[in-house]
Amino acid sequence: MKNFPVLWPALKRPVAFLAIVACACALQAMPLPVSAADDPGPRLKGLSKEEALRLGENMYRNGILPSGEPLQSIVKGDILDGSGNLTCVSCHLRSGFGSMEGTVRTPPIDGARLYTSMSKFTKLRKQNPKPENRDFFRPAYTDETLDRAIRTGYDPSNRKINDIMPVYFLNDPDAGILVHYLKNLSTQPQPGVTDTTLHFATIIAEDVAKEDREAMLGPLQAFIKNWRMPKRIARVMRAMAQIEEGTPHELRTLSLSVWELKGPAETWRKQLEDYYARDPVFALLGGITKSEWEPIHRFCEDHNLPAVFPVTDFPVISETDWYTLYLSKGLYQEGEAAAKYLHGREDVLQRMSVVQVFRKDRAGLVLSKAFQETWMELGHEAPDTFALDREEPLTESFWKKLALKHKHAVVLLWLDAKDFPALDGLSATNTRPDFIFASSGLLGHRLYTLPEKERTSVYITYPYTLPKEPLKDRASTAASPGSGTMPVGKQAIELKMGALFSALSGPLPRMRSYVNRESFLEQVEGLPDLSMEYMRLSFGWGQRYASKGCYVVQLSEGPAPVLIKKSEWVIY
Repeated sequence: MKNFPVLWPALKRPVAFLAIVACACALQAMPLPVSAADDPGPRLKGLSKEEALRLGENMYRNGILPSGEPLQSIVKGDILDGSGNLTCVSCHLRSGFGSMEGTVRTPPIDGARLYTSMSKFTKLRKQNPKPENRDFFRPAYTDETLDRAIRTGYDPSNRKINDIMPVYFLNDPDAGILVHYLKNLSTQPQPGVTDTTLHFATIIAEDVAKEDREAMLGPLQAFIKNWRMPKRIARVMRAMAQIEEGTPHELRTLSLSVWELKGPAETWRKQLEDYYARDPVFALLGGITKSEWEPIHRFCEDHNLPAVFPVTDFPVISETDWYTLYLSKGLYQEGEAAAKYLHGREDVLQRMSVVQVFRKDRAGLVLSKAFQETWMELGHEAPDTFALDREEPLTESFWKKLALKHKHAVVLLWLDAKDFPALDGLSATNTRPDFIFASSGLLGHRLYTLPEKERTSVYITYPYTLPKEPLKDRASTAASPGSGTMPVGKQAIELKMGALFSALSGPLPRMRSYVNRESFLEQVEGLPDLSMEYMRLSFGWGQRYASKGCYVVQLSEGPAPVLIKKSEWVIY
């Protein structure tokens, strides 16, 4: 496993980790009885349980009242907000399990813990008398005291809740709906979870080459089989054993199923439904396909099924979908970065038009769409396009046609490595472009074989961190590619699996008394930023793409070219 180290970023901040564990452990509780959680309460007149939950969710997550008006509140005693932006989810998160930002702790408000007394932890109370720890010691909420807390800011012991907690202006029916939602929040049984095991799955499509399949599946199976709580975390857990959360040996073991998808992508949904019906799992880990991930993405959204770091060049680009965490936007990220880089080059835009050349295959369409959407969002007109059929040759007449139509142009060649020898035809024209863009994702290892006479005009989108930069010349920074190649194929897949294992290092040790899909994803979101070989991952609440940028580079002259950085990390 030395090639796939499991990093433990939380251990770099042991005090913060101990505080997180204390918060999670101190709030030990038994789940609500089903009858109590299902009771809609007497104040929900004329509403079904399902409708009350839907309306409550909209209040909790979006700050929208059942009337359609925004939620109004007051914070810190005198700051009015009528926008609905001070939502419960902003601090307590989607699961209701709470959050930790620096030294500010937001306690859990899921149904099981709200309706359980916290006063039994007398030993902890003596050791932690500070006011910020008083949430550990309170009677159980009732419907009435929870209503009062939401509308007045006082807990069941008549103590004032921290003034960063808003007080909400709600009428009786709306307050009853929100109380009903909180009473049921995260109390449902979680698929794939037993008292002893967390059950995961991974997905492999039959379009994946054997070597790539093994590069994804082998390390993942070894990780699942060999995973143990690190000794340092176990010591922390033993120190917290007095809080009755359990002892380290009670941590759940992991298991993994492999779901193999066959045939065209349009048949995958039925296969996924069949797998899930026979073998319900807690989450999907990794997974790989050469096709779009979208059918799997939609399945996960429909079933509230987490998926973490699938290996795909074609993730779904969405600002609202929630259940899949991607390593990056894939090829879309390169087209996006090219648009942002060019937008900042006023010297280029003042004298040149912009044209895209791409093949009508999956990769070409994604890159061209990403560039055009971003380019137009930045206020520019749509670029001209030359869309080639998949097998259409790049002839000298094609280059002449392009040169005649665009005598001064930035040419974005979203083409495969096999097309780049045809650049000789472009060089033969009298109006050779000064700026040609290419995608490192499409060029692969052939990136370093670009003809030397083309290098001064070809700019390359490069969505990896550059190797260490020991040398700086007067004009730019040169970065040695180490082995002379960028990570592709098996090496790239192994790097991505290493990132997955690092991301799992935060949530897995905490999968103890309270196990919840939304909280699982939230704990990945809350990880510290992570720098790995060729990768820069940045996490944050609600973010769904961990690598958020791209360099623009060129190749140096000579028989052993190195990468020359032409931009800073272009962040979307």
